[in-house]
Amino acid sequence: MTLKERIEAFSNLKSAIENLTATERESLYEQAAQGNPWFTAANTARALNGIAQFLSKEVLTSWTGRYNLDTTSPKKIGVAMAGNIPLVGFHDLLCVLLAGHTLIAKLSSQDTVLMNFVSGLLKKAEPRFSDKLFFEERLNNIDAVIATGSDNTSRYFEYYFRNIPHIIRKNRSSCAVIMGEEPSDELAKLGADVFSYFGLGCRNVSKIFVPEGYDVRLLLKPWEHYKEVVNHHKYANNYDYQKCLLLMNQHLFYDSGYVLLVENDALVSPISIVYYEYYKDLEELKNKLHSQEEKIQCIVSAKGWYPTSIPFGKAQLPDVWEYADRVDTMKFLSGLGG
Repeated sequence: MTLKERIEAFSNLKSAIENLTATERESLYEQAAQGNPWFTAANTARALNGIAQFLSKEVLTSWTGRYNLDTTSPKKIGVAMAGNIPLVGFHDLLCVLLAGHTLIAKLSSQDTVLMNFVSGLLKKAEPRFSDKLFFEERLNNIDAVIATGSDNTSRYFEYYFRNIPHIIRKNRSSCAVIMGEEPSDELAKLGADVFSYFGLGCRNVSKIFVPEGYDVRLLLKPWEHYKEVVNHHKYANNYDYQKCLLLMNQHLFYDSGYVLLVENDALVSPISIVYYEYYKDLEELKNKLHSQEEKIQCIVSAKGWYPTSIPFGKAQLPDVWEYADRVDTMKFLSGLGG
């Protein structure tokens, strides 16, 4: 297939997703939730709509035009996919196939239903992808690998795949910067970055930096739109457990009834907790963030006022060219043997 034909196939996948009937969607949502209770209907719908936005012919043509892909020598690319949020492995699938390679993917046990469903739609849209897209239990006989996992798993990946080209991704999380003058509608947008997918994604905000003297309770009222998260049994179990620990340890916290605000200098907070940390001035904040940049996936701020940040509400709406860990996946793939 030529690059133009591959783009056409993914454009047809976009149409197939958007044209799913209400019955088809309801059935898919139910199956996804049975496979992973965190994958609620709302979260699955959000993920499907998100990848559909990637797949317009104009966006794909503009994006791939930055690389020399039609001369790529096809390789077998192994991908160990994550499963923390719905369809999180789709972007790697998209990159590998658009680059003209064969995908040998090991799916996360947490996200088999949706990945199999979407790949089935893609093969129906372009049957020739049946010879280019495989889901396997082991990543054997591959020429390069992209793997996503925990910090511990990444050490195993680094060793196991040390002799072939690779991208190995580790744990990351995202944070927000408050300047102290944000109106409530901006803080409400920040709520989307905190609560989308129950906070399980690496692009979800789990830590907020606030200026000294700022009353963090100002965050809670604008977030009330998301209070229904506590009605999900797994989230509620985490909330109750974390609140119990804080009480037992006599740790100061603010409780909204659905999220707990805790002062802590760590970046990654447990589900149902958002950490906050005070900063004296922007220079101190800049140094703090710079020292932890290898652990930060993205930074959000009101209308993107903080340098290198994106606007509130956009953390889980990345453009197709925004790569995980800021490693250009397509550049890596286009350089393999071509």
